[in-house]
Amino acid sequence: MALACMAGCSHGTDSSDKPEYVWGQRGIAPGRLQKPRALAIDAQDHLYLVDITARIQVFDEDGHYLRGWRTPASKNGRPTGLSISRAGKLLVADTHYYRILTYELDGRLLEDATLGGTLGSGPGEFGFVTDVVEDSQGNLYVAEYGQWDRVQKFSPGGKFLLQWGSHGERPGQFRRPQSMAIDRQDRIWVADACNHRIQVFDTMGQLLWYWGEQGGAPGQLYYPYDLIVLEDQVHDSSDAQGHDEGGQVVVCEYGNHRLQKFTFSGKSLGCWGTHGRKPGQLHNPWALVHDSQGRIHVLDSSNNRVQRIEW
Repeated sequence: MALACMAGCSHGTDSSDKPEYVWGQRGIAPGRLQKPRALAIDAQDHLYLVDITARIQVFDEDGHYLRGWRTPASKNGRPTGLSISRAGKLLVADTHYYRILTYELDGRLLEDATLGGTLGSGPGEFGFVTDVVEDSQGNLYVAEYGQWDRVQKFSPGGKFLLQWGSHGERPGQFRRPQSMAIDRQDRIWVADACNHRIQVFDTMGQLLWYWGEQGGAPGQLYYPYDLIVLEDQVHDSSDAQGHDEGGQVVVCEYGNHRLQKFTFSGKSLGCWGTHGRKPGQLHNPWALVHDSQGRIHVLDSSNNRVQRIEW
């Protein structure tokens, strides 16, 4: 079910603005959603969602169902991360099977491209994988949590290159690195969910900076589950300490039921969404993407829907 609303745009610290568009309905039939938990978008602005039934479903920008398929196995658990590679493949963090699956966008599984599949702490072995992203050189970065909270880096051909991180609260450590994003300078932004912060690394795993603290006030975070980097936004960067370069970061807060926009150095620029079921409200949002028109699509997981906003 889709609901069209008046377009809204929030610039303050709290928003009652309605989304531009809302769609989604709970269910297990094709085109319906059952607690969706990851989101990706391709060059045609088609949206790829995976839910707790292990279905990957594809929709157009207005929520019209296009196609769908299931991952090879789901008894142990379901995927929690999706991304689109530079070559136009769908990369799936098959969390509870300790691997990254690669699909053509029509749903064909490329079995020879599977990365991992073995539980362990060794190079190329994984714990519970949460996300995978690709840099400008085609290298892959895989985040994982559990006994080993870390990020591993692989060559375009899947060769292990290096790793960083461990379980903990100190700078450079992680407590559930839930998702990642890469900016134009190949800096890896990590939503360090259970530490309620954002950490930024270079391609060698060196920590560049970090920010965030637990809480519900503007500027604070509570279980940041996803983030996107917007590098074409203009704002005053005089407070940036060398980190802001005309960009912004939008963070999806699972625990605070909102989106929050920041400068690169962590200054809050405003919040969107409050806790609830109505349009413009969120209940455990899990993920977000931005499309070719600059709109943000947020996966409103426990409301079994997607909300689209202009912000």
